[in-house]
Parts: sequence; C-alpha cells; structure tokens
Amino acid sequence: MTTEIIRVVERRRKYHWPEAQLNFWLIVMCAAGATQVGVFGYFMHVQAVMRQGVPWIFPYMIAVGCLTLIFLFIILVLISQRQLLPGIVVLGSFILFVLWLTGLIETAIQLYGPKGSVNSYCTAYRPSSGPSASTLAWLETQGICNDWRAAFAMLIVGTVFLLWMMVMAWQVNRDDFE
Repeated sequence: MTTEIIRVVERRRKYHWPEAQLNFWLIVMCAAGATQVGVFGYFMHVQAVMRQGVPWIFPYMIAVGCLTLIFLFIILVLISQRQLLPGIVVLGSFILFVLWLTGLIETAIQLYGPKGSVNSYCTAYRPSSGPSASTLAWLETQGICNDWRAAFAMLIVGTVFLLWMMVMAWQVNRDDFE
C-alpha cells in the first residue's frame, strides 16, 4: 500500500499600495462624502420646514455620500486585513465616479444654470444696514449659498479623486509603485 502525499502550495500576490497617497485619498474622500451628506441633508431639512417639494438631487446626493462612506469603510476593513485588491478599488471607484459626476453636473446646473439659478438669488439681494429681519434673511441666504458652493467644490474634488484612485489602483495592479 503506497500513500501519496500531495502538497498544495497557495501563493497570494501581494499588492504594494503607496501608503501616504492612499491615506490622503481616504481622508479627502471621507470629508467629501460627509460634506455631501451634511449639506444636502440640511437642504432637505430646510425644504421640509418651508413645506416645499424636495428636488431629486438632495436625496440622490445623500445616498451617494452614504455609499461613498460605506465604500471607504470597506476599504479600511480590507486594508486592516491586508486584502485590498486593486480590482475591487477600480470597480468601486468607477461606480462612484459615475454617481459623483452625475451629481456634479446637476449641481452645476442648479447653481449656475441659465434661469432662476441659486447663484442668481445669491447675488440679487442686498441687506439693509443694522440689525433687522432683512439682515437676518440676508445672512440665512448667504449661508445657504455658501453651502451650495461648498457642496459643488467638494463634488469637483471627489470626482477628480475618484478618477485618481482608478489610476492609482491600476498602477498598483501593474506594480508601478515600489
């Protein structure tokens, strides 16, 4: 009776991610995703208080911001287990890139569109001097306008950073980083 010993050797490919770039990307994307959730959540609250309808972009950007934060959490879990694969990052970044680009385009139309844009209301009203209800209304208007601008700026940053992550993950897959 002969027994054969079969030896199975499992080899895993190690991917070398640039730590500083990955950490910087994670921090910026966390800020961008949280900004979208916070700003558009505030806008939904204002719409509810004013008893107005909610434009589709508000819940859409809240959902996109939440999906971004979930994706970042998954990346952090995979990093802690040393199992972050470039394919997962490319796929997730591409999906989020399309969602963020859609939000960027719609926010640009709402903010700087041809007629009745948010920016036209931001620059049209001037307050009277001294403490009054009109000064308070102007301050509230400027706060909302600055929230729109912050959301738009973070949409640009998030969209560019997602594109950057797709390139970086592709380079990691090809072992272009040392």
